[in-house]
Amino acid sequence: MRTVRLGSARAAADELGLSPSALSRRIGNLEEFVGKKLFTRARQSMQLTDDGHAFFEAVNPQLESLARAVESQSENLSLLRLHLGVLPLFGSQRLFPRLGELRARHPLLHIDIDTGPHLEDRVGDTLDAAIILSRGPSKGLHAVRLDFNMVHAIASNDLARKLGEEPDLELLGKQTFLIHNELPDSFKAWKAELSLHELEPAAIDQYDSGQLMLEAAAQGLGIAIMHDDHLRRASDSRLTDLYGVEVESPYSYWFVCKPTALEERPVRLFHDWLVNAGL
Repeated sequence: MRTVRLGSARAAADELGLSPSALSRRIGNLEEFVGKKLFTRARQSMQLTDDGHAFFEAVNPQLESLARAVESQSENLSLLRLHLGVLPLFGSQRLFPRLGELRARHPLLHIDIDTGPHLEDRVGDTLDAAIILSRGPSKGLHAVRLDFNMVHAIASNDLARKLGEEPDLELLGKQTFLIHNELPDSFKAWKAELSLHELEPAAIDQYDSGQLMLEAAAQGLGIAIMHDDHLRRASDSRLTDLYGVEVESPYSYWFVCKPTALEERPVRLFHDWLVNAGL
């Protein structure tokens, strides 16, 4: 599995504490046993052949099933503990409504939740993994993009009626806009799409919580620049999107961890469930 993930016999051997030649012999023995060439070799790179892909897809789920069966029958196994960083709005809207499925599937897996700042910077230190909003994670991280989003301007129904159905630069210039402090380019993208380059709001209020942004907008405290998914999942009848304009967001939700962390069972279990759950 390490060779498949890392694409390199040397890197896999380093993680396993083996010499490259010893690992190569093990792979050769496996290929001889199954009677198929599983990897192509080019310098230090190793990639699965078509037969290798078929073999991996057939065997890997069985290994996971075996591990789950052992977990379910053993009274001596310790809890599996994952330290996960997550933004509060993603946690409340998307993660927590589905965590019961994960617990039923892996009852020994428990998750410590961290909603603090700078999640990406703390992955591999105080965090095993994180779910972040980003233009694109650091190259040194294993990253899985979880969605694509559209930016909307979200306001209370009363404020939307006052602003009308078409953008008015003068009226918008008198408003307060609510911006997440980690997503500043969303407002720039929204203004550009509506040709409101000269818009200078009366104020821009910075937030570090999407959930509080939605509540502030519902209370008429400003116009929240957020993702359509946030509005849809909130199901708040007090809110509406202005002008019905969809703007491609510069940001997406990503699952990130250190590449080596995927060999740690808590991280791997959560990673595989998250990707397949379609959150």
